[in-house]
Amino acid sequence: MQLPRLYPIIDLEISLHPLEYLIGEFAAAGLPWVQLRDKKANSRQLFANAQRGVELARRHGVTVIVNDRADIAWLSGADGVHVGQEDLPVEHARRIVGPEKIVGYSTHNLAQALEAEQSSADYIAIGPVFATTSKANPDPIVAWEELREIRKRVKTPMVAIGGITSQNAAQLFDIGLDSVAVIRDLVSDPDIRSKIRQFLTAAGA
Repeated sequence: MQLPRLYPIIDLEISLHPLEYLIGEFAAAGLPWVQLRDKKANSRQLFANAQRGVELARRHGVTVIVNDRADIAWLSGADGVHVGQEDLPVEHARRIVGPEKIVGYSTHNLAQALEAEQSSADYIAIGPVFATTSKANPDPIVAWEELREIRKRVKTPMVAIGGITSQNAAQLFDIGLDSVAVIRDLVSDPDIRSKIRQFLTAAGA
């Protein structure tokens, strides 16, 4: 599979914009994927938000990935789920969402990335690659040398995450990462279209 160069993650808690606007702007810019993330919502709220996100995305032909919750991804009709080290294992998540759906897997070091490559994950996230405020207790920053080693040894499509901005994204593409996942620097910018262009320029797109 091919990851989009820019992988937007929508977290409405830190967004300056409503969900409808964000998905519309991402679609207008030609971004094919979006992830829905809400670490604080209860199951009922998360399901309602996922349903709304999937409905909006369908209108624009945008692929929707739900963060953490395979059950919510399946119930809402999303295109896949992204799980972390403390969520359901990849194979269990895939049993819930189905073999045709997308499953992403977060890793934080070389050992985890190598293990993830042996799973059925369609893509692997690695991070945090820079300091981040999007998680209450972030994992240690992945050293640049380790990032290069991970990219060299892991062939599964890989997206970097954690503290990525339009100013530092280019260096991640320079070492061969396929995609950058961005939350705060994208959804909290007043000028979404301009910010998207900056990221796509950094990606060489």
